[in-house]
Amino acid sequence: MKIQRFIQQHQTHITLASAILIALGFFAKFVLHSTIVYDWSFILASIIAAVPIMIHAYQALRVKVISIELLVSIAVIGAFIIGEYNESAIVTFLFLFGSYLEQRTLSKTRESIKSLTEMAPATAILVNEDGSQEEVDIDDVDEGDHVLVKTGASVPVDGKIVSGSGYLDEAVITGESKPVAKHQGDDVFSGSILGNGTVTVEATKVGEDTTFGKIIELVEDAQDAKSPAESFIDKFAQYYTPAVLVIAALVYIFTRNFSTAITVLVLGCPGALVIGAPVSNVAGIGNGAKRGILLKGGAVMNDFAKVDTFVFDKTGTLTLGNTAVSAVKTYTDNADTALALVARAERLSDHPLGKAVIDYVNGKDLSFEQLNVTDNDTVKGQGLVADIDQHHVLVGNLKLMQANNVQLTAAQSSDLASVQATGSSVIMVAVDNVLALTLGISDVIRPEVKAQLQALRDHGAKHLVMLTGDNHITAQYVAEQVGIDEVHAELLPEQKVEYIKQFKADGRTVAFVGDGINDSPAIATAQIGIAMGSGTDVAIETSDVVLMQSSFEALVHAYALSKKTVRNTKENIVIAIGVVLFLLLGLILGFIYMASGMFVHEASILVVIFNAMRLIRYGNLKVTPQLQGKSSHALS
Repeated sequence: MKIQRFIQQHQTHITLASAILIALGFFAKFVLHSTIVYDWSFILASIIAAVPIMIHAYQALRVKVISIELLVSIAVIGAFIIGEYNESAIVTFLFLFGSYLEQRTLSKTRESIKSLTEMAPATAILVNEDGSQEEVDIDDVDEGDHVLVKTGASVPVDGKIVSGSGYLDEAVITGESKPVAKHQGDDVFSGSILGNGTVTVEATKVGEDTTFGKIIELVEDAQDAKSPAESFIDKFAQYYTPAVLVIAALVYIFTRNFSTAITVLVLGCPGALVIGAPVSNVAGIGNGAKRGILLKGGAVMNDFAKVDTFVFDKTGTLTLGNTAVSAVKTYTDNADTALALVARAERLSDHPLGKAVIDYVNGKDLSFEQLNVTDNDTVKGQGLVADIDQHHVLVGNLKLMQANNVQLTAAQSSDLASVQATGSSVIMVAVDNVLALTLGISDVIRPEVKAQLQALRDHGAKHLVMLTGDNHITAQYVAEQVGIDEVHAELLPEQKVEYIKQFKADGRTVAFVGDGINDSPAIATAQIGIAMGSGTDVAIETSDVVLMQSSFEALVHAYALSKKTVRNTKENIVIAIGVVLFLLLGLILGFIYMASGMFVHEASILVVIFNAMRLIRYGNLKVTPQLQGKSSHALS
């Protein structure tokens, strides 16, 4: 066992020694004209290179697997029998050198995934109850502990900032490189890097339970999850390798040419076929992980590539999930004064729509906090009445206006109807019994949605559907603004599931895109469940694809990447099978021999690896030109 372990650990050195001996052999023959040195150089090169190959073949046979190494081992023994030492030396060297290059190039495809684990914090600065600090192993931090994070350090836990502030780089979680400002009370994720400042974080999740820990676990598991192509190749290899042995035996029986039979063994090795599919999937998964897109393995990649129907939740998916002022109709010469008055009035109320108004006025840098309120009253079901800075202000709905004899012109009534038609909530503002403003407030549509939905179509999506619990008017308006084909509104979660089951029964391949919490039943029902969110437990565990950045651009990239990866896998399979057929044809026609065939065989392995590595750089998606840059500010 120790010898086996030593040989496996020094396989690279053995490959180098084999190359040196082969070079020495050629030097002895063509420069020194020494046949003895020539023969013994190749004999030694064959023996030392064959040892690790035969060890792998033996280990495979112990578990009843006929491996590629067995084919090469038999071929080397056969070459020795017929005295073709140069052939056996070159074949074994090329096989080992191909394995070396394969591991080197494979490691590059895993770099983006490996970098995730290297970013995982190993220690934390624990803040004790008496204020003292000590550096401890990350495994010694418990939920509820306070940890100190200094400038340039990595956040060791998921938690909430209890003191301090700074800018955090959350690229490892979301794929978004732009730093995010964090203050007291804000949530932070393990693995984020503090760009400046110092913060103290109360741990809510530690170790493998953190969002970052789950990401690492998910990506590592994804590499092991086989695609249908990989599963097929595994089964194919089980029968293919013994078949090559049988074919080689038949060639010898019918031709009595031992050298040709041995060459069949060498050229029949399905190396490129075996490596082609896994390397494509690893490269595709690594590409996604680098951009905050988590795809749960090759099978998910394969199914995602077949999706023709995308089903979306509305709130938090097509929209941002937070209310804002969406429409402002002005009927006064001094709109700024009217806005300041309504903002000051909303300070007197805890109504959720009031915050949207205050945020809007703050965004216009209007000063209103100093305005003097002398009287105010809340009218149930209508709104608010207040005397502010010597103005009588009414803030509420149409009933409040009518109750206070505020008359609307035909144009104002038309404006009111148009705002209501968007499904927006309406706030009417009268100053001194004259209508001054009509404000529409609703959930903001993501500005990039329309262009990115068209990009989904460009990449093969045929049906875009919205399933929402919101009212029909709002849902229809949002659908018209972003280009949704089919809308179903006022649905309960179980009704969304029924629609998805119906789409599947109609023969569609369905992907459901939601926030991963309320929509978890629908996500689980669809062939592909996609969670757009910041990595909640439910999102990671329930969905097949997690978009940590929660952007439609990431959704389009994931969809296009899955198609590209599946296509890349098929290309590799075609290349691998094509090379084997070419080599066997060349053997029959007499222009391919053992050494030259082995060179082509090993070169084909590198071709499929380099072809797969193109996926690592894949990412410059094209958006339909006429839609690029357009944004929709309509609200639902």
